Amino acid sequence: MPKRNDLSKIMIIGAGPIVIGQACEFDYSGAQACKALREEGYEVVLVNSNPATIMTDPEFADRTYIEPLTVEILHEIIRRERPDALLPALGGQTALNLAIQLADQGILERYQVEMIGANAEVIRRAEDRQLFKDAMLSIGLDVPRSGTAHSLDEAWRIQKEIGAFPVIIRPAFTLGGSGGGIAYDAAQFEAICANGISLSPVNEVLVEESVLGWKEFEMEVMRDRKNNISIICSIENFDPMGIHTGDSITVAPAMTLTDREYQIMRDASIAVMRVIGVETGGSNVQFAVNPADGRLVVIEMNPRVSRSSALASKATGFPIARIAAKLAVGYTLDELRNDITRETPACFEPSLDYVVTKVPRFAFEKFPGANPLLTTAMKSVGETMAIGKTFQQSLQKALRSLEIGRAGFGADGKDNEVSRHYTDDSLENALRHAGPIRIFHIHEAFARGWSAERIHALTRIAPWFLDQLHELFAFESEIRAAGSLAVLAADPALFRQSKEFGYSDRQLASMTHSTEAQVRAAREQLDLTPVYGLVDTCAAEFKAFTPYFYSTWSTERDLADLGNAPSAKKKIMILGGGPNRIGQGIEFDYCCVHACYALREAGFETVMVNSNPETVSTDYDTSDKLYFEPVTLEDVLAVYRREACDGAIVQFGGQTPLNLAKALADNGVTVIGTSPESIEQAEDREFFKQLAHKVGVRQPENGTATDYAGALAVARRIGFPVLVRPSFVLGGRAMAIVYDEASLADFIKEAFAASEGHPVLIDKFLEDAIEVDVDCISDGEIQVLGAIMEHVEKAGIHSGDSACSIPPRSLSPAVCDEIRRYTHALAKELKVIGLMNVQYAVQHETVYILEVNPRASRTIPYVSKAIGVPLARLAALVMAGRSLKQLGFTKEVEVRHFAFKEAVLPFNRFPGCDVLLSPEMHSTGEVMGIDPDPGMAYVKSQLAAGNPLPQTGSVFLSVADHDKPDAVAMARELTGLGYTLYATRGTATALRDAGIPARAVFRISDGRPNALDLIADNDIQWIVNVPTGAKPAQDEIRMRTEAIRRGLPITTTVRGLQSAVEGIKRLRTLKRCEILSLQEYNRKTALPITL
Repeated sequence: MPKRNDLSKIMIIGAGPIVIGQACEFDYSGAQACKALREEGYEVVLVNSNPATIMTDPEFADRTYIEPLTVEILHEIIRRERPDALLPALGGQTALNLAIQLADQGILERYQVEMIGANAEVIRRAEDRQLFKDAMLSIGLDVPRSGTAHSLDEAWRIQKEIGAFPVIIRPAFTLGGSGGGIAYDAAQFEAICANGISLSPVNEVLVEESVLGWKEFEMEVMRDRKNNISIICSIENFDPMGIHTGDSITVAPAMTLTDREYQIMRDASIAVMRVIGVETGGSNVQFAVNPADGRLVVIEMNPRVSRSSALASKATGFPIARIAAKLAVGYTLDELRNDITRETPACFEPSLDYVVTKVPRFAFEKFPGANPLLTTAMKSVGETMAIGKTFQQSLQKALRSLEIGRAGFGADGKDNEVSRHYTDDSLENALRHAGPIRIFHIHEAFARGWSAERIHALTRIAPWFLDQLHELFAFESEIRAAGSLAVLAADPALFRQSKEFGYSDRQLASMTHSTEAQVRAAREQLDLTPVYGLVDTCAAEFKAFTPYFYSTWSTERDLADLGNAPSAKKKIMILGGGPNRIGQGIEFDYCCVHACYALREAGFETVMVNSNPETVSTDYDTSDKLYFEPVTLEDVLAVYRREACDGAIVQFGGQTPLNLAKALADNGVTVIGTSPESIEQAEDREFFKQLAHKVGVRQPENGTATDYAGALAVARRIGFPVLVRPSFVLGGRAMAIVYDEASLADFIKEAFAASEGHPVLIDKFLEDAIEVDVDCISDGEIQVLGAIMEHVEKAGIHSGDSACSIPPRSLSPAVCDEIRRYTHALAKELKVIGLMNVQYAVQHETVYILEVNPRASRTIPYVSKAIGVPLARLAALVMAGRSLKQLGFTKEVEVRHFAFKEAVLPFNRFPGCDVLLSPEMHSTGEVMGIDPDPGMAYVKSQLAAGNPLPQTGSVFLSVADHDKPDAVAMARELTGLGYTLYATRGTATALRDAGIPARAVFRISDGRPNALDLIADNDIQWIVNVPTGAKPAQDEIRMRTEAIRRGLPITTTVRGLQSAVEGIKRLRTLKRCEILSLQEYNRKTALPITL
């Protein structure tokens, strides 16, 4: 069928900020869909609140709205744009839920907007637990015994029908298993059900019989309007049922299914797709199989592109989101060509001649007090993927891609970190109850002589996988027995075999008591180098035109030769950031993608190296050549030499490639842009002190230490409070404000561990200062500021967690000019070529420098969207030799609107963890609020972040003595706006003394009524809790934790309260916010830039 000509304008809803359960895979899918639809001549209207995405770049859609994802805002955009159709299946659970609400409220019908891909009834049938169960039973497919409940009484009735604990609770229409869990007893059951009912948009949970320990599988399925259905990929979970698939190691294709079992599952997937009624596009169907008797049950279905879809796309080379978008506008699978082969139709099911392994990345170290137990509610913050000829090869590569200090499946010098912490009993418990490093617990169990059968009994991991791991462990013993590198090098067959098993040079160095450099030299002397296989969708049956490679150590010919036709173009390698984690996420991938686009357009050949399956950078058509490889020294050097690159860019991928810069340069890699020496100098405290003195900018008093005694001496010299921070880390890892010597002893050990041999930095903490971020670009001659960003929260809160504004709100023109002058001088002194980020603090009109980073920062996408200038693209061209004058960017943009960035925090995923902001970053994502009015821009940012400011009701205040004067002024504003105030006794007294009525309540530990009672009785709608600087009180932690569980907004700084009050006042004055597309904002500030 040809494409539909009755549609001209199509609206796409994005997924919003990066959160646990919904990450940058939806930027990848959305960007693909936008490109696919515009190729076909459709006008695309995109709505998303996340400025860090590629899809929100103005060139990806005809109209781009960076606005809060709410029904009210979408209604206004639909009224303004009048789209013909809405494509909801590419923005994750967020977009599906919004599409349902738009349909239910009659908005789509009113404006005659057709939902394409999947309509409202299809979404309901797939997402509503009872409707889905009924549909499965109607076609004869088995499901776990279960029932849906809308109250605790109903939940208990279903549990009694099931008959025993444990049971699994799954809320309807939530993201990443949010609100769900496994209940082993009555108390857990009641708590999980109550939370799940509360979090479900339709107040519904499924109470399901336990299938814990069963094998879990997924099928990625596509269907067109002619009822053609293709299975794109089968995925098997290494971890059994009971662990969310996003938190499980997963493998493609499925490893332990017989051909007959696979065919049964394939037929069941097709039947599910048809009965649910997904007319066109991709879906994900999940199954569980009882290994004892082979019983197969359907668990759930996602009627949309999902996290697994992105993984399947990267694993197979089949662009699921792109094809789904084209199917939605009328094409059929047989009419669409496979982009990789250019001759096979899209209805040919991909065939794999390699194994893909995905391993999740966790961040429990960021959330002290959080339970690291893995359950049906997702907790991982990112993932890495690796490709190899065998499961063992791909697993080892995936583990070393995680960047958690491990180089593979053990044998890396870190095994004693597990062994010395576990008795046999505690190791059994760690295997039985999975945590983030269970794979290394398995290695330790083998080291203690435990059999695969014993480990299987504890973990329920399929014996096939455990046998594969035991084979690795046995081979490790063989290498250790060799004793030295000389013995290994004397046996080339054994050396090669070690690489075929996936062992890295670093692991071999550990096992042979040598260095990684020595292993590499010995290996290269034996001419042992990897060859490269091709991801081609067809297991080499047809010629592939898209150079998408992975390394392997098999003896077959190097398929990378197919993509290595002689070229007169210069080759530039771009290093990605690896797996998402807190502190290093989609913002850096955004910069890498822009570098690829800019350099390709400028005539360079680009070579991308990255290991993250969620990203746009690992799309097969982003770069000229894609190497899906770990971003480690060994793997990067192999690709660089294989491709004979002319240079490598390390400043766009975050800390990961920066940490490799010096080693790469030492091994002959030309690092283009700012030199590795300048990058290291910026981290060197003594050099930095001299630099600040030369430029004339003040520094807080500071010192460095390599042990506790040194740290204590520095702290005593400069005086408490002090800011303790490790070197060479991102996201404020192990940073803390320390107020006394006892606290210093607590924090310093972790800081030294995070520094990994580098000194720990100790600065005098500037109280009551305003923090300022500056992004700048330099070509070595000209320096131009992208923006000066003023933080909403006071200094001491990590910049990634603080709201900030462009342009600054309270900084005087003189202070801004001083900041500009210092920034220009710093860029010149550091010989910056490309991007630079500087952080300042302003205390009583005095400017202090905190740190300088000669690299891309996480604020680059936000600044680029706010000012309408693609800074990362310009920086890439500058690094490749163009001047800013040639590019037409020689002066700072004067912004005529306001753009607020707000952080999105994952505390609701980590019960028991305090929500108080600190120097260590906790946010997973960000949103932007943009408006001609500053107050309204702030309100939009809060709405987009899921922190809507209550327009009426009661506010609870508990404020430290130091902040009471400012809080009193804000309280007066709140009462003037009609809010009722509750306060702890000390704060209430201060308010009453100022003539402000407030109802006093006890501190939690002092008596009742207290804040917990107010929360439980729904008496308050907003909590303002500004604690003292010292260690937070347990009362405050309990209150904040309960507020997060109940979804109450919490403000923890006076400056945050000031911005909120200003926003509420503007909202009441203006009544409605102005909604303009990014293209309209950019036209007001357009510069004559030439890319």
